[in-house]
Amino acid sequence: MTLDGFIQLLASATPSPGGGSASAVAASCGAALVAMVASLSVDRPKYAAYATSHARHGAAGRVLATRLLALADEDADAYAAFAAALKMPRETDADKAARTAAMRSCARFAAEAPLRTLEACRDVVAASEGLGGRSNLNAASDLAVASRLAEAAAHGAAENVFVNLPSLGDEALADEMRGRAEALLAEIEELAEATRAHVERGELRDPETDEADGAGRVARGPAGGAP
Repeated sequence: MTLDGFIQLLASATPSPGGGSASAVAASCGAALVAMVASLSVDRPKYAAYATSHARHGAAGRVLATRLLALADEDADAYAAFAAALKMPRETDADKAARTAAMRSCARFAAEAPLRTLEACRDVVAASEGLGGRSNLNAASDLAVASRLAEAAAHGAAENVFVNLPSLGDEALADEMRGRAEALLAEIEELAEATRAHVERGELRDPETDEADGAGRVARGPAGGAP
């Protein structure tokens, strides 16, 4: 689907795609901007000390952009399934029981999809923060835009988590998912604000510290710079 086609469908009377899908698409744009800034920093002598960050966060931005578009589809599918469950017959006790079970199952799917979007938004702002002050300063404002898109998308996704929790029929699970969403929002807001602070300073900072652990993974140093 083209972007124009998506917008036209979003504006129509069709209930799906809706706000969850729109949030995921917005975050995908933010992730793409992160990848763009990394690409604009590669092979520039002034930023050579940050080559590892450019490679890591640029790759993350590209992966996340694709992942978030897939999450937009997941969110639309989740709502469509829940809407179908709402239309199930309610004439007999058996009908009602089947409908309730279907609604609870679909509500969980409809809450999990935007929760995954929240997790992806966290990764977008983590990448933008990692590049802040470690990438092409002429493109730094695009990191700020990326952080704002991902932050707004996260709040939109959270709304879609919260609205489905009462239909889960499981108070403990609802509390767990609400707590997870709220924790992610707090982390996202902190990282987004840190990104914009780096952009506003307009200065380069220390490179990230990379240490390979025993499993061969790469561990980042503190977000604020070298330890």
